[in-house]
Amino acid sequence: MVPENLQEDPLAEQLLELATKSGAEAAEVYQSRSLSRPVFFEANRLKQLETSQAEGIALRLWRNGCPGLTVAYGPVEPQAMVERAILLSQLNQPEVVELNGDFKPSYPNLGEDVPVKKLVDWGKDAIALIRSVYPEVVCAADWECDLETTRLVNSKGLDCYYTDTTLSCYITAELVRGDDFLSVSDGQIERSQLQSEKVAQQIIQRLDWARENVPSPTGRVPVLFTSKAADMLWGTVQAALNGKRVQEKSSPWGERLGQLVTSPTLTLYQDPQAGPYSCPFDDEGTPTQHLVFIENGVLQNFYCDRTTGRHLGMTSSGNGFRPGLGSYPTPGLFNFLIEPGSGSLQNLIEQLDDGLVVDQMLGGGNGISGDFSINIDLGYRVKNGQVTGRVKDTMVAGNVYTVLKQLVTLGGDGDWNGSCYTPSLIVEGLSIIGRNS
Repeated sequence: MVPENLQEDPLAEQLLELATKSGAEAAEVYQSRSLSRPVFFEANRLKQLETSQAEGIALRLWRNGCPGLTVAYGPVEPQAMVERAILLSQLNQPEVVELNGDFKPSYPNLGEDVPVKKLVDWGKDAIALIRSVYPEVVCAADWECDLETTRLVNSKGLDCYYTDTTLSCYITAELVRGDDFLSVSDGQIERSQLQSEKVAQQIIQRLDWARENVPSPTGRVPVLFTSKAADMLWGTVQAALNGKRVQEKSSPWGERLGQLVTSPTLTLYQDPQAGPYSCPFDDEGTPTQHLVFIENGVLQNFYCDRTTGRHLGMTSSGNGFRPGLGSYPTPGLFNFLIEPGSGSLQNLIEQLDDGLVVDQMLGGGNGISGDFSINIDLGYRVKNGQVTGRVKDTMVAGNVYTVLKQLVTLGGDGDWNGSCYTPSLIVEGLSIIGRNS
């Protein structure tokens, strides 16, 4: 069952009308409805099918210049919701009302719906392929089709609406050899077609590389982050590009527009039409836009919402998003792309005389400072351009800003890891500590 058309639901207009009659100078309504159909596999077999639906609505209004925000899930009593927002506004200080004006765009639906049977078939095919090579492996998997409808209307005449369908899968293969436990995971996020064979082959490749345990390198050797692991580096970069961080003067790049901040190899950007995280407008109703953040290592732009943009003397970049339904819009990214280089992951490995491949990590979450120290959950030793085996009990430490200035090579194997599209890459300047040292 598909969620009903939000454009035919009169609730948003009813809330706006009641807010105006209650003395609000301005108001907006944000609606979200979702339908999820996950398919779960456990111990190599189909475990369960689920269907879950959710809907929520947020009303934000301004009375005497003071904002009030209230949220409801499921059935809504409009008058009570407006009254709660009015009461909450009395607890807040006045602020500038940041609403987009009269704008009623028409956006096509994104992605394609896939039946549950297809999800089940993809899951069975992937697990069967992995176990045809490694019959002793125990697999768990989650294949999912998510449909989400978003509508934003306000008292200035804005009315934005679109439906987004996303497919995702995640597979974990576990292998026990004596007292050695190995867990390899991989996944995929797409709009209309999941490639079960590709995901399975990537897991098989990692299992092949992990046939033997070998001593880890120590000291400073080149480190190859696979596209799955490279995402760890970009969290710090995204924070440094956040206009709110610039406003708070906590971004080290706040005063460096037009300057070289990374290796000239790097170009970072967002694209409203790229990949499974494409998005026609942000949570303030501002159309999203193609925006280059760093071009050939030179800082070009920050991203911001309407409020942050006003403080910085800029317009919104279409990046005002709500961390949750009950949150105010704040600068956020809908997708983040690193322009790939050339060559496959195997080509990058062949460039290493002595190095380390990092594929899965424990922890992470390095902050705006860029300093990190992570334990490698799944990594491999490379000697003379060949993977020699899996390394255990190994840690990598360094600083993201320093690492990105010492980037050696970008691969051509770009892939989506969450909302970040990144290739594999080789960097220098990291400290490696292994138990054998």
